[in-house]
Amino acid sequence: MSRTWFITGVSSGFGRELTQQLLQRGDRVAGTVRNPNAVDDLKAAYGERLWTVELDVTDREQIRSVVQAAFNDLTRIDAVINNAGYGLFGAAEEMTDEQVIHQIRTNLLGSIQVTRAALPYLRAQGGGRIIQMSTWGGQATGPGGSLYHASKWGIEGFMEATAKDVAPFGIGVTIVEPGGARTEFRRGGVRLSEPMAAYDASPASMARNIPNLPPAVGDPAKMATIIIDSVDQDPAPLRIALGSDAYNFIHTGLTERLASLEAQRDLAFSTDFEAKPVAE
Repeated sequence: MSRTWFITGVSSGFGRELTQQLLQRGDRVAGTVRNPNAVDDLKAAYGERLWTVELDVTDREQIRSVVQAAFNDLTRIDAVINNAGYGLFGAAEEMTDEQVIHQIRTNLLGSIQVTRAALPYLRAQGGGRIIQMSTWGGQATGPGGSLYHASKWGIEGFMEATAKDVAPFGIGVTIVEPGGARTEFRRGGVRLSEPMAAYDASPASMARNIPNLPPAVGDPAKMATIIIDSVDQDPAPLRIALGSDAYNFIHTGLTERLASLEAQRDLAFSTDFEAKPVAE
């Protein structure tokens, strides 16, 4: 059975890989781009099955207009994938106010607004899927990633809560947490703060070398296939970790957090009101 998908950021990386695989399967894709010429090859190969439109995910009104046009033109959209985003790295103090705001507006608010714009249509058609591209950095952290992690932890919290809210309407929500993948992310999807000498000896300085790291272990084609196939699972998986590095980072982070919580159990319980004796 063919499906219709709405995907933000299909010019490169996971967005392009997902789009290409879906078109090869015979599905239709409504894809948003910043550069309208970036997917000319796919449009030439697949014609009207690829519906594209320019979108800046930091523009709330443009998001509403584009989502409305996609649902109106394509009649039904089975799955919405929030994929557009980038990584801002460096120590928080090194970043400008503009960098901070733009990271949050793109990675967090952009996905929130696309989701909010799509929900009325998904409810009206009786259900669908929302897939949020996140990262292992939505459940764990590394040095030099404070703002990037803030955006990913934020969107994961939003999506986890939204999944509970929309389940009665037949809408499933899945958060995808890839590790490093051999996409253009390190070259085109990473932005670095202006280094401060004070942080030269800080672990945050490790982020300055992200564009020069060895090739990632993750295969984006394999990851994209799993993401696509997840829409056949019922109920929708809330989270999917992809890549051995993602599994290890998340496992370590959750283990440390749980151990810290257990160590504070008595302290937490000590702040409750004392139970009143039951009158005989």
